[in-house]
Amino acid sequence: MVSLWKQAPENTLESLRHAILHNDGIEFDIRMTSDGELIIHHDSKISVPPKNRPRSFSWVENHTLDDLTNFGFLSLRSLLEDTTVRTQWKENGKMGCLEFKRPHPRALYGGGIFGKRQHISHIGAMMSKAETLLDEYEIPHQNTVYYAFHTGMKSSVQNSNIQRPWANLTPYIPPFGTYYTKRMRGAIQFLTTPVSRLVRNNKNSGASMAPCAVEYFVPPKNFIPLGRRGGLHGARAANVNAIQQGFPIYVWPAELKQEHHILSAGLTGLTDCSDPEMTWLPSGHLRWTQPATLPLDSVQTQTLTSAQEQNHLEIRKELLNEVTPWIECDLSRQKELIQFWRKRWQWKSSVEEILEHCNSTSPPWEAIRLIGHRGSGKTSRPVLDGNHST
Repeated sequence: MVSLWKQAPENTLESLRHAILHNDGIEFDIRMTSDGELIIHHDSKISVPPKNRPRSFSWVENHTLDDLTNFGFLSLRSLLEDTTVRTQWKENGKMGCLEFKRPHPRALYGGGIFGKRQHISHIGAMMSKAETLLDEYEIPHQNTVYYAFHTGMKSSVQNSNIQRPWANLTPYIPPFGTYYTKRMRGAIQFLTTPVSRLVRNNKNSGASMAPCAVEYFVPPKNFIPLGRRGGLHGARAANVNAIQQGFPIYVWPAELKQEHHILSAGLTGLTDCSDPEMTWLPSGHLRWTQPATLPLDSVQTQTLTSAQEQNHLEIRKELLNEVTPWIECDLSRQKELIQFWRKRWQWKSSVEEILEHCNSTSPPWEAIRLIGHRGSGKTSRPVLDGNHST
């Protein structure tokens, strides 16, 4: 069946609003403007047609907030001012994953290729500004994580004195170079960092989770890292859970053909598909896009996994009517769900310890989630036509 849903451009308000309603949270990219404000934008250059952007000042960081919003891009403050997004993020337990982007070395704040101190300072300044905004709008700490492709992330965190969870994206991909040179740099770290070291490095640095490429878990590339290999099935998946002990691993991209297996393996996935009409996955499974905020117990999980394509819409409707959102679960129900998850994925902490670190609206930090990547998913370039005016 052909979907009639039309995907909004990535990192726009429409895209982020849709995704936070249909998934467990959203992921989006943050850059700093020339006047020190935070803009949501992935690429280092303004993602509009070249004819519509200044040739000599194409780097995002070289423009003011007004310049970029006039192109149609969204500020972090404007995102937080949106009632739908703020309510889901603040009150309904949805997760916000903020990826802070290092500028191109030639851009404002870029610091050159070897300007590590400048890089540390810049990422720290962005996190500090984001922290102030999130506090202003009372976004719970447990509903947020900061991360970046940034080897000095720990130093940036220490300099900015942030209180929210953070992590370092792996493998590291620099903000400059061609597509192939960037991946070559990442391949070296990928080769020498098996899943066990990936988790250990993040834990030892003080990070709260481990965001990484899905290639760590999917053949044939999961055979490349030297050491204990990860996987999505059987003994390899169990080995990953034993390494994690509840320590969250977020993987990207969670393609539709792998999505069910990623979530079933106890990993959080970042999806590029938030199509509400996509209810049956290519893997032959009923899709469930809110495993943390619309949590299934063991019986409901069995119902989900045993669904057949011919009856999946009926089963989906029954589950949606039956499942209690996490924010409406009483203590007994929360304990039941956590106990099921602990046993299934080998979480180390006790039920009581996990509940102690939960607030009234947030699923456990360890919970498995499906997150909308760049909102409702990555879209083609240029992202916008640049003719928008606000």
